[in-house]
Amino acid sequence: MALPALSDPNFDRTVVFVLEHTDDGAFGLVLNRPTEEPPAAALEAWEACLVQPAVVFSGGPVQPDAFIGLAAVTGEAREDSWALLGNGLATVDLSLPPDAVLADLDAVRIFHGYAGWGPSQLDDELAHDAWVVVDPLPGDVFTADPGVLWRTVLRRQPGRLSWLADYPDDISTN
Repeated sequence: MALPALSDPNFDRTVVFVLEHTDDGAFGLVLNRPTEEPPAAALEAWEACLVQPAVVFSGGPVQPDAFIGLAAVTGEAREDSWALLGNGLATVDLSLPPDAVLADLDAVRIFHGYAGWGPSQLDDELAHDAWVVVDPLPGDVFTADPGVLWRTVLRRQPGRLSWLADYPDDISTN
């Protein structure tokens, strides 16, 4: 989760679900930036599978023309339709028709772009208190109200971290 100290407007008050974090870098998806755009024509078939709000989300500033599907899955992972992330989540192959994988999907969200960091970049930002790592709850990824996700996740944290949920949008008005 981005903390108020993070000055990059791409990540102001974002909740990022990190998909991978290795020595080579990290990447994830911003969970609380819905756009007003419906799925692109090539992804129109997926629209009926989307959880509310049924729009494309801005997953981050990297490769904004790329689309990534994130799904809640049940059953065995099939190599040709998704890549299992764990905890019942997977990235789904949006090039396949939804009926090829729908029987095993409980929820789908489509993101354009993603958040990415080079080697040690995210670690450095964490060390400078730009981010805080928290465990997600199952409902966070597919929340119906992404506009309040940042505050909601902070409010449930222990101690002083929960106080940040009430941090003003503009500190100069405090």
